[in-house]
Amino acid sequence: MSGGNHLDSRLKLCADFVRHGKRLADIGTDHAYLPVWLCRSGICPSAIAADINPAPLESGRQTIAAANLSDRIETRLSDGLREIGGEEADDIVIAGMGGDLIAKIIGEWRFSRDGEKHFILQPMTRSERLIRRLCENGFDIDRQDCCVAGGKCYTVLSVTYTGNTAAREESYFYTGRLTPKENATHLRFVRGHIDRLNKMARGEARFAALARQLEEFCGDNS
Repeated sequence: MSGGNHLDSRLKLCADFVRHGKRLADIGTDHAYLPVWLCRSGICPSAIAADINPAPLESGRQTIAAANLSDRIETRLSDGLREIGGEEADDIVIAGMGGDLIAKIIGEWRFSRDGEKHFILQPMTRSERLIRRLCENGFDIDRQDCCVAGGKCYTVLSVTYTGNTAAREESYFYTGRLTPKENATHLRFVRGHIDRLNKMARGEARFAALARQLEEFCGDNS
């Protein structure tokens, strides 16, 4: 469980990617655990806790008030980043959503191509589709890691806009900057992709070849 004083491993990994001294926008904040933890820890001077739904936003307000941080954390009803101004946040966390929705939120924000902005992204599903969209639209991954929460393995990415749209091999969209030969949690995450691709290969053979590429990347040539 997450709370005002503690974060689960998924949110803690997101928090670890936030730069010290930067203003935060937490999109899809739910109970506002992340901005409360970051402001209370002295990492962020201020934050916007945004959500599309009023009910979780009210839960967030209660968490913020209980932490005596109402003067530093503002709650805001917002569909993605639509109600967030470019001058209001430096580091933007979008966590707990599908990869397609995260890509859509970034693509619709007119300030996303400011190279000073850092996006900390935690897709619950379809991370490969998110990475593909990021690469196609000029974003680079500067850091990536994985964690296990609730028995499931997740990845977190820190990305910035650079304008680089160089072509990538399809396997990159599944691995990003992960190092499965060196990190057991990274290996577990990539193996999840391999298992899914092997199931998909029953209907389309190209997925089998992609699964083999990922197996080689993991050092499993058996």
